[in-house]
Amino acid sequence: MRVLVTGATGQVGSEVVTAMHRLGHDVIAPDRSGLDLMQPSQVEHRVTLLVPDWIINCAAYTQVDRAESEPEQANTVNRDSAAALARAAATCNARLLHVSTDFVFDGSQSRPYREDDTPNPLGVYGRSKLEGEQAVRDALPDAVILRTAWVYGVHGHNFVRTMLRLACEGRPLRVVDDQTGSPTWAHDIAGAITALLQAGAAGLFHYTSAGSVSWCDFAGAILSEAAQAGFDIRTQTVEPITTADYPTPARRPAYSVLDTGKIQAELGLSIPAWRDSLVTMLGELYRCETS
Repeated sequence: MRVLVTGATGQVGSEVVTAMHRLGHDVIAPDRSGLDLMQPSQVEHRVTLLVPDWIINCAAYTQVDRAESEPEQANTVNRDSAAALARAAATCNARLLHVSTDFVFDGSQSRPYREDDTPNPLGVYGRSKLEGEQAVRDALPDAVILRTAWVYGVHGHNFVRTMLRLACEGRPLRVVDDQTGSPTWAHDIAGAITALLQAGAAGLFHYTSAGSVSWCDFAGAILSEAAQAGFDIRTQTVEPITTADYPTPARRPAYSVLDTGKIQAELGLSIPAWRDSLVTMLGELYRCETS
């Protein structure tokens, strides 16, 4: 099968490329010079020339705070180019899986968000991603849309790697304790994407690791498990603060837990607990950095 992966150097995209290669697929992973999502008028034409069987759109404008002052850039990548990819898939008679986010919700619920809950994004980034979902569905009704949350990985910039760097430097850590979500390893997301492709799925799905935690407690777990993995952790404690203590240009959902019942029921997935995946990821990262 010929699979086009956008955002192939990102946290999720790099794991998807590895997973697709492992399955023996013909993987196309263009860089920005080969497929520039800031130029949506060119995206559809370039993709149709590649004639993929599946398009996996892992690319996104993810600078949540910067999006507040750069709404055009966020909309171009997250909405307009997503729509162009969907139109190209329709032209090629290809399938499309589009990765989306928990930020389409406002975080006001006290139970995990299901796929049929009404979105209400708080900022530009969330709105651009929601409009991207809608544009994809309009152009390609059988597309797969996969929402996930609190993504981290061995590669790229993410919360786990930031906490590790600061803790290894002995820096004090003050982390928000009134936002709750489900930390999710990019490797596991790639596994869910693989399962969706193999099942020929269609429609909207949620996928995160099992369980939930605050950012502050997640940071504490990172320090504890990283020390066990062999990292030289010099910061021993994390000071809890409130969202009001750490103002940002964009508002964040206070509760970002997604209900994964649908994907488990339809695909029979066994979803790992967030802390178990963190332990595995830290072990892999330590081996990478010390080999």
